[in-house]
Amino acid sequence: MTPSDIIKTLALALLFLSPTAQGNAQESDQDDDVATLLHHERSLSSNIYVFEIGIVRCMHFNKHYRTDNSQSCFFMDRPELLFYNYSRVVLSTLLLKPDIQNILIVGLGGGTLPTAFSQAQTGAQIDVVEIDPAVTRVARTYFPFGTNEQLRTHEADGRVFVKRAIKRGETYDLVVLDAFNSEYIPEHMLTREYLEEVKSVISPGGVLVANTFSHSALYDSESVTYKTVFGDFINVRVGNRLILWRDGGLPTRDEVLENAPLFKAAFKRFGFRASWLVDRLSWEEDWKTDAPLLTDQYSPSNLLH
Repeated sequence: MTPSDIIKTLALALLFLSPTAQGNAQESDQDDDVATLLHHERSLSSNIYVFEIGIVRCMHFNKHYRTDNSQSCFFMDRPELLFYNYSRVVLSTLLLKPDIQNILIVGLGGGTLPTAFSQAQTGAQIDVVEIDPAVTRVARTYFPFGTNEQLRTHEADGRVFVKRAIKRGETYDLVVLDAFNSEYIPEHMLTREYLEEVKSVISPGGVLVANTFSHSALYDSESVTYKTVFGDFINVRVGNRLILWRDGGLPTRDEVLENAPLFKAAFKRFGFRASWLVDRLSWEEDWKTDAPLLTDQYSPSNLLH
């Protein structure tokens, strides 16, 4: 990043981030009147708002308009730069399996992740699943997102899509779980049964990355459920908590570092070093191991309320 890019990033970090930021959201200390509302519509599950603050444009899901909680943002003058640290972690999963040929992303948002993957791994086929057609329409209209032969969108529930993929015998080298509504991850996509379905569509040696909250009433149960289905996984905390897993065994720090030169040029374009992920990897279990398992019969909403 150039010095001017660094200054922009620091200024916008002060603009958007607070120590209590959770999930996809990045917190803002700004009043709503600082932002310019560009678009609002009622979607299947919530309200979608698109607003601008300075050189940043964001998408927000909520019952009410507010600018301190956004699902997707990008720099309008440098759209290739990844705004969120969690996006950098997700893209960095290429370091766990550099020869990824196909990718499944559940949850579109503004389309930042599929766009970045299509540019960093130009030979990979990318399927993006988004249940809400309004989200896809807004991403195409207000964000630098578009589809082509390499990148396809599917209007479907993420769990239904995975079930159909199982029936078709399809597998993916990388599965990204990034589905959020205005509250949290849809509860039917948090359970042991769903994660078992997801695991069955990951190819041998394939990788999973799941975007979750660092601070949540579900944190312990969520962790126990992932551990039950996948075994040991890597935790990465960067505001959000990212869960990383690879079939056949977790990578070491040395392995990740060895693969970093393969993506040095690609990741530099997005505003970070390929080795950025290494210092943020954690193999430590930081949850209560006796927390209740999340299942289709035991609704996660029981813990949220």
